[in-house]
Amino acid sequence: MNWKRFSLALLFAGLALPAGDPTGFYFWPSAELKGFSKSLAPKINEQKIATQQIASHGNYSFLVAHREGPGQAEWHGKQADIMVVQTGQATLIYGGALVDGKTTAPDEMRAASISGGMQKKLAPGDVVTIPVKTPHQLMIEPGHEFTYLTVKVTQ
Repeated sequence: MNWKRFSLALLFAGLALPAGDPTGFYFWPSAELKGFSKSLAPKINEQKIATQQIASHGNYSFLVAHREGPGQAEWHGKQADIMVVQTGQATLIYGGALVDGKTTAPDEMRAASISGGMQKKLAPGDVVTIPVKTPHQLMIEPGHEFTYLTVKVTQ
């Protein structure tokens, strides 16, 4: 083995500059994600929710939502949701059927409630996936708040 060539190759490999983050690479420190509860709270609408899209790439997008009350039941015909709880607590109702669901956009429905659904308590650090065409609704107790990151994956 030619140690001179090997040493020279190692030296040049160490000097090579990284090309930068690849397209679609995102990083949010946990403190930044938890901070959205404060920055979104003043933007709460009449439905007691504020959202902010923070990135998108290809078939997925990221948004942060802050709730201070229960939300409408939702159904997405082409998007799965992956939720990561940042702050607060909520009850997720999922499955079953929308009660008098109305189409609000292509492949999107909303309703006041779900019948026949199941329930899960959610707390900080919890992660939940909601498959395409699965009704879901977040219930927040009066006087409480709930902030979460959602990855929407279009299928």
